[in-house]
Formats: sequence, C-alpha cells, structure tokens
Amino acid sequence: MTQPEVTRCGFIAVVGRPNVGKSTLTNALIGAKISIVSRKAQTTRHRIHGVLTRGAEQFVFVDTPGFQTRHGGAMNKMMNRVVTQALADVDVILFVVEAGKWTPGDQQLLDMLRDRTNVILVLSKIDSIKSRESLFPFVADLAGRFPFAAVVPVSAVKREQLDVLLDEVASRLPEGEAMFEEDALTDRPVRFLAAELIREKIFRLVGDELPYGCTVVIEQWEEAPARVLVSACVIVERESHRPILLGAKGMHMKRIATEARQEIAQLLDMPVHLEIYIKVRKGWADREASLRDLGYE
Repeated sequence: MTQPEVTRCGFIAVVGRPNVGKSTLTNALIGAKISIVSRKAQTTRHRIHGVLTRGAEQFVFVDTPGFQTRHGGAMNKMMNRVVTQALADVDVILFVVEAGKWTPGDQQLLDMLRDRTNVILVLSKIDSIKSRESLFPFVADLAGRFPFAAVVPVSAVKREQLDVLLDEVASRLPEGEAMFEEDALTDRPVRFLAAELIREKIFRLVGDELPYGCTVVIEQWEEAPARVLVSACVIVERESHRPILLGAKGMHMKRIATEARQEIAQLLDMPVHLEIYIKVRKGWADREASLRDLGYE
C-alpha cells in the first residue's frame, strides 16, 4: 500500500504511574488493541509502539510501563529504564494522571520531566467524575507545579476529547515523512501480541492469587492455509504457582486458553489452535540475564 504524503510525523510517549489508564488511552487513540489492559499494576512491561495515520499526520505512540516507585527488583528496574529511555527519544510527552487524584508517585515522575517541553497533561477517566467543575482547583494546582503545553481531560472508554488531544499533539509534531505504512498499527510482531494477550487473560483471571513472576513465551508458530497453530509456554517462578494457574480440574487454564484463542483469532482474522504449557523457572524476574533471554528490554 502506498504511503500518504505526511507533513508531520513523530514519537509520543504515554507515561504515568501504574493504573492511570495509559494502555487504555493508547488503544483508544489508535483504534485497535496493541497494549494489554488489566487492573493489575504491572500489566504493561514493554515499550510498545502504536501507530496512527490521520491524513497528513502520523503519530507513533510509545506506551510505557507504569513508573515504579515503591518496589525494587530487576523487573521494576527494567521497567523504569524503559520509561526513562522512552522520555529521551520522543517529540511529545503525554503525562497521564487520573482525574482528581495526585500521589507521590505522580510527583516523582513529574520531577523527571523538569527539563522537557511539549509535555501535555492528560486527565484520564473523567467519565468517573460526577462534577467536571470540581476538577478546576485540581488543574490549577497542577498548572502551578509545571508549565504544561496543554491540559486535556479525556475518557478513553467513552472516547471523549480524543480528537482534541490528537489535535494538540499534531500541532507539536515535527515536519517529516511517514515512518510506517498507512495501515500499520504497531511495530510489534503478531507473536508478541499473542503472548501479551495470553498474559492479559492470566492477570485478569488469577492476578489476585498469582504474583507477578509470570510471563509468556511463544514456542511454536505455524501458519497453515486454514489456521494458525500456536504453542505457548507460561513461565512461573514457583511450583506452587502451577495449581493456581490450572485451577480446579484445569478450569482456569481452560478459560485462559479459550479467551486468548478467541482474541488471537480476531487479531489474525483466521482460526487459531492454541496450546498452553506451564514451566517453572525459579527467580527469573529477579535476574537481568533471564529477563533479556525472555525478550525484555
């Protein structure tokens, strides 16, 4: 497919503390699910590029992990490094804050932006605010903390103010040609997206019982004319995690596999045969070498 004549193109980092709605916002802006979503704080672990081409403008959104302020360990250090690197390489920063809520974690991340320009304050989840007028003192307080280029309240779920946000971003993108094809949605391969979809189902179903020492690796990907055969391995840190994942009579894993298979099939637009296995790899999340082996940045 031919590329449109793009007059503006650039990278936009979507940053914020955990659970403020960064991935939901990124997906809503792009119009497709490229980042997994759950209420758990470590859902996004990678830097994921989502692409939107709107006429002569191309937006390359960089969805980042939530900046971790309370927990150490190799995994959290790696995720914070991803955030820091993303901030250094972008043209515009969307600093996402949950409307009406300000925490020390928000302030710590804001302090990292002191030397940056083109920082847009995005107030997320405004659909949960009963009175929009109640946000005026909140916005005034934040405006006194930092010279934001713009302040945009949004609801990603109800798609409120998304065009306003895109207009604010577009006006600050540098002039340049498109970096991706017009119909591109992400720079990540479908195998990566499939693994992320499986991990999302795990977090949503057993996230309260299963600690964060869990990841998914695609071990086999075979494309046939009529379907795609996918073999995935769920890696956990302890033997005691295996029965949690399986559930009584394997019902948890059956549901995880069924829901993941349906979404992967929708992603690929063709039938999928999905097999999932569980392996124990003690301490993988606390060793940087193991994280690199498993595809973490």
